[in-house]
Amino acid sequence: MHVPERVIRPHTPQTEWLASAELPTRFGPFKTHVFRTTEPGDGACFKEHVALVFGDIRDAAALPIRIHSECITSEVFGSLKCDCKEQLDAALAEIARRGRGAVLYLRQEGRGIGLANKIRAYSLQEKGADTVDANRLLGLPDDARVYNAAADMLDHFDVESVQLMTNNPAKVDGLRELGITVVGCLPVVVAPNPFSAGYLETKRARMAHQLPNRVASEQAEAE
Repeated sequence: MHVPERVIRPHTPQTEWLASAELPTRFGPFKTHVFRTTEPGDGACFKEHVALVFGDIRDAAALPIRIHSECITSEVFGSLKCDCKEQLDAALAEIARRGRGAVLYLRQEGRGIGLANKIRAYSLQEKGADTVDANRLLGLPDDARVYNAAADMLDHFDVESVQLMTNNPAKVDGLRELGITVVGCLPVVVAPNPFSAGYLETKRARMAHQLPNRVASEQAEAE
């Protein structure tokens, strides 16, 4: 059966719903919805994003959601340099446990700078730069992500308000600037490993992520 594409609202970029199907996962049965955002202008390009939905979320208030940006290095290749895959898995498990919610999976690799630039930043990190300074040495912003597609997905489901599963206050600000009502946050804290500890500390100290101050905790334990 053919289902026509649906234009949600006249954002720039424009977002369209494309397809949906049931998706059995190890966390439980989710329904996957594919959306496409199209950049306007000559040579227009597009990205496909995914909403993984558990339960009936239409017209929901205080809906638990995770806005998760693609991380091919951890989610596909098993990199230990970040906590992205663990956060994604934790969010899916928690949403299934609660019986309703959604993960909005956005195709904006490397905090929006793209895969090649992300690997260039990794190379600079090997030479001693942290994740913030590596981006700046490349002439790139600390965080280039945008959340228009996520706002459009929530509009598609007529979600009234959300509880955002995040440690990052910038995501809350970004959604509120797009008119989404955020009634609270649910932390998604993953224990660091030897390869991710410095990265997580940089996110806490330099990017205002609401993460435990493990350096201070270790110092206190040593006293």
